[in-house]
Amino acid sequence: MNIMLFHSTYGLRPAVHAAADRLRAAGHQVQVPDLFEGRTFGTVEEGMAHRDEIGRDELLKRAVLASAPYSDHGLVYAGFSFGGSVAQHLAMADEKARGLLLLHGTADLEDDASVDELPVQLHIADPDPFEPHDWLTAWYLRMQRAGADVEVHSYPGAGHLFTDPELDDYDAEAAEQLWKVAVGFLDSL
Repeated sequence: MNIMLFHSTYGLRPAVHAAADRLRAAGHQVQVPDLFEGRTFGTVEEGMAHRDEIGRDELLKRAVLASAPYSDHGLVYAGFSFGGSVAQHLAMADEKARGLLLLHGTADLEDDASVDELPVQLHIADPDPFEPHDWLTAWYLRMQRAGADVEVHSYPGAGHLFTDPELDDYDAEAAEQLWKVAVGFLDSL
């Protein structure tokens, strides 16, 4: 499977490369575009400020340009937190998308969003301060209405970005479980 993996607002940090290497070891081809052009951040607030400074349209343009050379054969779009929202926007707009793997984040959907049984897997902390239960319920229902085949895996007590060993959110047990389930999902596509 060819996977386009987008980073969080922390930028393209070692945890993203480690995740890509893990997926490659499982037999997948993985691209990790740098939407922040080399910038990384020590706090989520700094990263969010940089994201907002660049702007949504510019970030989506960068993501589309990074994905374009690989999209003809069908991509699985994946991303961490903010990167998940980028991945979701691209997957919902790409009729050749093979799947959507959301790690720690989602995005709003357009009212006319429509896909043809797109396989979607979401991994989320429970609770997650960036993805409250009401939001997730509404997101799930809208994704189903759009035609996606959605699975949600929640991790009680884990922090928001629980797969990044350099962050306080890190939860080794939850991260290991996530990767087992995610690799199974990718292998099934």
